[in-house]
Amino acid sequence: MVERDKRQKFEELAEKRVNKAIKDLRLIGNLSNRNNYSFDEGDVRKIMKALDEEMKALKGRFAQARPSDQDFKL
Repeated sequence: MVERDKRQKFEELAEKRVNKAIKDLRLIGNLSNRNNYSFDEGDVRKIMKALDEEMKALKGRFAQARPSDQDFKL
């Protein structure tokens, strides 16, 4: 697969998957409506912890994709 095709596929999938993730996060946010749902702070902490852990894992996967021998520059 040529580099241009890889980039195009990345952009296509990234847009679809990020938009879906945003939509799903908003749906999770809808669970905060106490008129429709019953929950306690422990439930909220479990949800936030699960999401935080997955976000850390995601960031780690992208960080591994970068060369680590590069110096920081502004």
